[in-house]
Parts: sequence; C-alpha cells; structure tokens
Amino acid sequence: MTEENWHSNTHLVHAGTARTSNNETSEALFMTSGFAYENAEQAAASFRNETDNFVYSRYGNPTTLMLEKRLAKLEGAEICRATGSGMAAVFSALACQLSAGDRIVASRALFGACYAILNKILPKWGVEVVFVSGGDENEWEQALSIPTKIVFLETPSNPLLQIIDLKCVCALAKKAGAYVIVDNVFATPLYQKPLELGADIVTYSATKHIDGQGRLLAGAVLGNAEFMTEQFLPFYRQTGPTISAFNAWIMLKSLETLSVRVERQTQNAAAIASELEMHKNVKSVFYPGLPSHPNYEIAKRQMSGSGSIVAFEINGGRENAFAFLNALRVHLISNNLGDAKSLVTHPASTTHQNLSDHERALIGIKEGHLRISSGLEHKDDLIADVLQALSHLS
Repeated sequence: MTEENWHSNTHLVHAGTARTSNNETSEALFMTSGFAYENAEQAAASFRNETDNFVYSRYGNPTTLMLEKRLAKLEGAEICRATGSGMAAVFSALACQLSAGDRIVASRALFGACYAILNKILPKWGVEVVFVSGGDENEWEQALSIPTKIVFLETPSNPLLQIIDLKCVCALAKKAGAYVIVDNVFATPLYQKPLELGADIVTYSATKHIDGQGRLLAGAVLGNAEFMTEQFLPFYRQTGPTISAFNAWIMLKSLETLSVRVERQTQNAAAIASELEMHKNVKSVFYPGLPSHPNYEIAKRQMSGSGSIVAFEINGGRENAFAFLNALRVHLISNNLGDAKSLVTHPASTTHQNLSDHERALIGIKEGHLRISSGLEHKDDLIADVLQALSHLS
C-alpha cells in the first residue's frame, strides 16, 4: 500500500511529515527566522532558487512546509501556501493576479470582510467588480458573457448557507477566461472538493475548523503549480502574509483530529437544525442537510457532508434574537466558528454590520437571523440549551 492510496484520515495524520535525524514522532517545530549556509556560493545559489535550501522564514520554513504539504494532499492540490490569517489568504489570492482594468464576478453572499475587499478596496485600484445572486444561474451566465479575470464565491455562504452549483459556475467561468476562487471554509476540505468540481484556487481560514479550538489565526491558498509558482509565490514572498512556524505547528497537530471533530460537530448541527425547524418561534432554518433547504439537491451532489453551521430566522426580529442570545447557557455568543465550543452570532450586528441595510437585504440577512456553529458538547445539552433559550421569547 502506497501513500497515494491512503484515505483522507490517514493523510491528516501523516502527510507531509519530514523527520529530522532524531526520528521524532511529533513533527518538529523550527522556531527560526533565518538559515545558515555552508559557504558564500551556496548562499548565492539559494537566492537564485538553484537549491532546495531554506532562505528565510517569510519565504518558507520546514514546519510550515509540512503543513502546506499536508493540506495540499488533503485538498488534492499541487501546491499550498499557508498564510497568517484567512483574510490574508483571500486578499493574496485576489491581489496577486489583478491589475487596473480587470474584472471580477462574485457571489453577493460573502463574509463581511470579503465583501469589503471586493466592494471597497479593489474598486479604488481600478478593478471592476460585478456581484450576482449566487443561486441564480441566469445572473451568472449574463455576468460571465464577457471576458472576466476572476470569479470569487463562497459555498456554503456565510451566514445563510447558500449553496452554489460549482460545476455550472466553473464551466461558465472557463468560457469567460476567468480563474475561479472558492472560499471553502464552511464545507471544510473533508466535505467538498472545489478543485475536483472545476475551481482553480481554494482558500481557507484555517482559524476555523482546521484549528478548531479558537487559539490561532491562519489561512491557506491552494491551486495548481503554474498559478501558485508564477503568480502567487512572488506576491507572497514580497508582501509577507506568511504564517508563523509556531502557528503552523499547532495547525499540524490540529489536522490530526479534524475528521473526528467535524463529524461530531456535523451530527450536532443536524440535530439542532431538525429541532429548530419544528419550533413555533422559528420562522425558517438554513441547513444543507435539510430537504427544506432551497439548494438541497445541489448540496447532495457536491458535498459529502452537511457541515457544522446552522442559520435560522427567529420570530420577533432583533429584539427576540438578542433575547435568545442572552438566555443561552451552553452556547457562547461569538462571531467565530468551527470551534470545539458551540458559538452563536447575530450576523446583522456583527459579521455583516458594516454592510448597509440595502446590501444586507440583497443578501437576505434579516434582523431575526442567527448563525450557530455547533461544537463538540453533548447533543442533548446543546438542544436543551437552544430550546430553553427559545422558551424565553415573547
């Protein structure tokens, strides 16, 4: 049996490991900013990229390289580069290939900070950005009927878990000459493989499920060798969105338990979604595993699991949403997600508060919407907590 035949759970534990002469079982942590050379000639050759030597930890580090190889193997990508945060990953993947006059088509339903990059920062650089409703094939087809540089999307989206048909959008993007970037945070690399569905680049906030314990910031960009070497790497080296070796080491250890954690979180999320759907104080529930989800059939085709995030709309708007949050005893009020602890947030006043009322309305975010990130607690305790909080509502 070769490494190529290993299952993903085995790759999560072993892929990319490079042991020192001490043959340690746990991956080594190389806490160094620089590296020494045998002689001046070797140093010069290293800077000409003629050797495999490490030069500077902003460019690469042995610990970071192990993380990158493990993530690449898990994702099915040729190359991965780890970054200091998820937003560093998203911005770098965009900025490394854009020039004034370029055109981006993006799904409107995005994390607030991603939307801000596209709506506020890139237009100042002379980049045209066109937003579409991610679930509307006709809008994608119309927007991609003219040449485009990049397509950017999230699926499932933050916070209402809209599912976009990746095969369909990627096919349209190819005709327009566009690179497709997919932010795959909600699905995790375990439940969705965008590269297999036609995408060119995948980004992650590894802060979320990959760390899974709310400790560190990290991100990742994954793609084919040509893009990662010729476009991404020069930008990455010169602008410095690099992950620290220590954070990379923590992420390596976190990956070992990723599948165990995500499986438990998904079971909890599915149970909570089912309870919410039956409750009189809940207007609607958004969870890809529920047949009531508007994109349920697409989710079944392109995802192998429904994930750990549930969104729902509570009756009574912001007043009742806040009353629900304040009544929780097990769940924590937090805008993070993918954590071992169950977290709940009110998107309109937190993750998407910088959007105008009109922009939130276009995405569908209402004052009664809440987003749950299910953790590792016992399912019955989480359900009991949700139900008792709902019982406080008028």
